Amino acid sequence: MRMAVKEFGSRLPTTHAGAVCGLALGVLVASIHAAPPSPKPDANTSREAFLQVYKVFTSPRCQNCHPAGDSPLQGDDSHVHLQNVGRGKDGHGVYGMRCDTCHQTTNLPGEHMPPGNSKWSLPAPEHKMVFVGRSPAELCRQLKDPKQTGGRSLQQLLEHVSTDDLVGWAWGPGTGRTPPPLSRSDTAMQMKIWIGGGAACPQ
Repeated sequence: MRMAVKEFGSRLPTTHAGAVCGLALGVLVASIHAAPPSPKPDANTSREAFLQVYKVFTSPRCQNCHPAGDSPLQGDDSHVHLQNVGRGKDGHGVYGMRCDTCHQTTNLPGEHMPPGNSKWSLPAPEHKMVFVGRSPAELCRQLKDPKQTGGRSLQQLLEHVSTDDLVGWAWGPGTGRTPPPLSRSDTAMQMKIWIGGGAACPQ
């Protein structure tokens, strides 16, 4: 098209040639914008997407920091933390057993050595965000309840999962730990589909 326009335009006065080029460009842009938008996810697609997110949230890297009790879990088998660590009033531990006593700003080298992040903690007791033992339907409803998510909306939860550096640790957990079954970007994509389809919950 560009060659045809150039050849045709060369036979016209400069102003006419510019007009022809502008018209051709306008037609091209209009054709791009005329492409039909992607269909909005329906409820069934939304539910299927959440089941993918559920696999991530109930993997050891996520659920170990979202226990039903007040002690974090450890390992790929999600056993109770061996040092009798407690959640504490702020989620960062109790007295001399604060999380940052052992958990530094980065993973310590070596297999099964203490993982690290500057914000290492459990959720605060006011909104524990329990993942362990929740069915897909239960976890879905919980994520949609701002009273249980620290006041976060679904969009804020998506941002939390896709950008927060502590959450991101799950995909770089150090030697001896299995990362979640989906990549971080795939997890965020499935969350977007879930939310876009009305955040439908599995039955």
